[in-house]
Amino acid sequence: MTQRLLVLAGGRSEEHEISIISTRSLLTALENTDIEAQALVITKTGHLLDFTASQKALEDGVATSGGGSLADLAEHAKNADMVFPLLHGPHGEDGKIQGFLEELQIPYIGCGVLASAACMDKIIFKHILASQGLEQVAYCLVTEHMYANNQNETLAKIQAIPAPWFIKPANLGSSVGISKARTDQELEAALKEAFKHDRRVIVEAGINNVRELEVALLGNQDPKASVVGEITYDADFYDYETKYTDGRAQLHIPADIPEKLVGTIQELAKEAYTLLDCAGFARADFFYDTQTEMLYLNEINTIPGFTPFSMFTKLWEASGIPYDKLVTKLMALAKENFSLEDRA
Repeated sequence: MTQRLLVLAGGRSEEHEISIISTRSLLTALENTDIEAQALVITKTGHLLDFTASQKALEDGVATSGGGSLADLAEHAKNADMVFPLLHGPHGEDGKIQGFLEELQIPYIGCGVLASAACMDKIIFKHILASQGLEQVAYCLVTEHMYANNQNETLAKIQAIPAPWFIKPANLGSSVGISKARTDQELEAALKEAFKHDRRVIVEAGINNVRELEVALLGNQDPKASVVGEITYDADFYDYETKYTDGRAQLHIPADIPEKLVGTIQELAKEAYTLLDCAGFARADFFYDTQTEMLYLNEINTIPGFTPFSMFTKLWEASGIPYDKLVTKLMALAKENFSLEDRA
């Protein structure tokens, strides 16, 4: 039986182009399956393109303007069996579109409003995990207002954290707006850069002897974890350019780590996934300090990159679920979660 899937791509965030790449990959992979997938592109100005204009935007790789009201999505969504909001970053991964779809009573793939919002905001995410005793690197919140009105006190607060520092917008992904700083001068420049993207910024302690390990998750109330992968890269840190330039980063699947560490990562990821009420799918990213052997859960990404070469899809491929079957599984989980939400 043919299933009709409506994919939402693009969006208002600075990860607009990454979303379009993920969507093109998804549509290509589903061409010879019993899933009838169509995509609608949301422009960078938050307008909804029709199917013809969306196709052109997918070919161009970007949609900067044009289109109609996002409210038109309601009519399109009602003609699909479910929606896949493949929108990375704010206005797509943060619970806003999920809440809209819930009001329409239309099943959708992925986490709900609460989990989406909590995982998107790096500060809130860390507070929730810390409250349950899950290890975090040292961090602090800096708001644009705090920095503008009491710069010396704010800098002293940050300097209480051991350098080097990583400065990140609280609500962005794909390493957009992230800087690494070792000196006070670099710190001030990094804060100014981060405030271009968000009024709230997180400053984290860097780890000198770090391995970056990731695990993919699938499920609703009983999540399953994939094999563990590792990212290595030819750069000072895993910034945007390194992440999206061919040859700069390497994925190692499975990671060459002890089985005990694999099990710990999988169990911690599932614990956090359940704690935050995640649903459908996500990717959990860890820092492992090789010197102290401490493991830190850095973030849960509720709409990770979805190309056949992305870490999420490759982790499941290595765990026995190929790309097209992964989409089928996600659709089944969306239906299951939709029925569960009726009893929430």
